[in-house]
Amino acid sequence: MGILILLFLLSLPVLGYLLYKQARKGVATPVKTLEYVFIAGFTLSFLLFCCGLMVYAADYYTAIDIVDGGYSPFASRHLLSLITFFVLAVFGILKLWLKGRGMPPLLFVLMLVFVLIGIPVSATVFVQISHNTESYDGWLFGFLPFAYMITAVAVICKCVVEELAVANDKVYRNKVLNYLNQKMAKTAHQPFYVLVLLIPVFVIIVALLILCGQEADSMSKVFTETTTWRFSTKTHPPFLDHQGHYLCTVAACGDPKVVKPLRLGRRHGHEIIVNRQLLIANAFEALIQENLPAAHRIIRSCYDKYGYPLSKKITSKRGSNLVYRLMKPLEYFFLLCLYLCSTKPEEKIAGQYAL
Repeated sequence: MGILILLFLLSLPVLGYLLYKQARKGVATPVKTLEYVFIAGFTLSFLLFCCGLMVYAADYYTAIDIVDGGYSPFASRHLLSLITFFVLAVFGILKLWLKGRGMPPLLFVLMLVFVLIGIPVSATVFVQISHNTESYDGWLFGFLPFAYMITAVAVICKCVVEELAVANDKVYRNKVLNYLNQKMAKTAHQPFYVLVLLIPVFVIIVALLILCGQEADSMSKVFTETTTWRFSTKTHPPFLDHQGHYLCTVAACGDPKVVKPLRLGRRHGHEIIVNRQLLIANAFEALIQENLPAAHRIIRSCYDKYGYPLSKKITSKRGSNLVYRLMKPLEYFFLLCLYLCSTKPEEKIAGQYAL
């Protein structure tokens, strides 16, 4: 069964090309091949982007296990605005690619504006995912905006060249239209006229999105109301299983250069990120439990009562780094006790939170 599924997946690109070739009969084979490569790359990048959204789906205010996923680079509350501009931009590319100069002039210009708006939006997405403070795999999101910008530039260049050739030969009876046409046909004047057209279209789209419940500045908030990414302005709750040692917060949330995470571990059935300080603390607790069980129950009860509420207040890297440094004297004390009371202290430390 697995072999059949694999063969089916491998045959999809071939089947797709055969269908595409049938749909584009009148186009030269080299052009069709190049177009299909663009389509395949765009589709693959879109699937990777969707995978990224599934893996990194949490909003900044949600407490998560960093092992299971990550925080989204896009605020879900404002995601409709981003999706709308992306859909319009891709729709514009498809129309320009399939119809080109065969469209009515106004529709042609409108599609061109959609595509142009999509370029800075894609560039912003690319910059947003280019940096993450928690070392998430932002590359899953990177292919789609890059593929869009390459495709958009290729389509726009083709359309502009065609339009310039046609515009230079057009003569209107109306003097005003003829004057505007001649102005628009000049390459030096085009950037200005493109900006003039972009602004009202952008404003109209934003106005429609406001009617759908979005905010006027949703296109900026979709990037800023996030955490850990390039344009993020929010902090997130500590990475916790919420059932144990608040040093788990330090191990997962602190600056890796400071807290020095070592590996993954397992606590209460959940995978956590551990550092040496956490391993030493837990090994010391195990030592107390083995030799002084009554004292351990009292200490554990107090720790559970005050440690967990304290862990919820550690919501930033700076706070995590501070707690890590404050715990350093205790870490050295725990280590000293382990070397005094345990025959194999390093084995006991390494055995904590074993997977």
